[in-house]
Amino acid sequence: MSRLIEGRTIAEKVYAGLRSEIAELKKRGRTPGLAVVLVGDNPASRAYVRSKDKMCRDLGLHSVKLELPADTTQAELLARVRELNGDPAIHGILVQSPPPKQIDEAAIVRALDPAKDVDGFHPTNVAKLALGDVSGFVPCTPLGCQRLLIESGIEISGAHVVILGRSMIVGKTLALLLMRKGRGGDATVTVVHSRSRRLAEITRSADILIAAIGQPEFVRAEHVCEGAVVIDVGINRVDDPMVERGYRLVGDVAFTEVSEKASAITPVPGGVGPMTIAMLMSNTVKACGQM
Repeated sequence: MSRLIEGRTIAEKVYAGLRSEIAELKKRGRTPGLAVVLVGDNPASRAYVRSKDKMCRDLGLHSVKLELPADTTQAELLARVRELNGDPAIHGILVQSPPPKQIDEAAIVRALDPAKDVDGFHPTNVAKLALGDVSGFVPCTPLGCQRLLIESGIEISGAHVVILGRSMIVGKTLALLLMRKGRGGDATVTVVHSRSRRLAEITRSADILIAAIGQPEFVRAEHVCEGAVVIDVGINRVDDPMVERGYRLVGDVAFTEVSEKASAITPVPGGVGPMTIAMLMSNTVKACGQM
């Protein structure tokens, strides 16, 4: 059985370090502030926003939770973003994804002040990541994956990392992050996706396999070489009449069979998920320190 990489445990270590940084900032009269904007009433998004707000308060951050109706227009949302851009008490802004259909999400991201884009998707921050400029903000889930590997003592430098999935949210940005020179980088990265040929052959060549394809239990034992490290970014609901709520949460990896071959693996839930929020808090504290 492989070693379990517990995201909750590592997230608590991150929070311990952040509390010290926040205390130092407060001594200088500065309190990091995060504004999370939710448009509509998506239950999953609402739960996620609540968890972010709770963590802000636990850490002693200034937290603004802006909940807007589902029929909010593009112009109305842009006006709220501009207000937050100009608010000196707010150092980080996150507009919860996905928004309703009438909202152009890309335009909203471009309207953010890059210095407050703690989700890391503004073109300026993506460019900084590609250029190796550490003043930018890296998207929270890729940053959380990297931190999991570092804190677990897994050697990234020189390793062959295969990332399954090419989205901006995880795959593309994580590839840039792990190729970057220095601590937590210097990896040889291959990105595969639904149209890749000989996919299982490529994934079996990985020292570190990161699954972010959004398909429940897609990665099977045949995709993993003996002793590989497996990071499961996916979280999917699958029907299960045997449990009271009628469904269970699974990752993109078939955990039971893959854990028999992997040297280390993240669980779902409790793996990458807690790290995403931890990195959002970390980016917010960093934004405050840079302003």
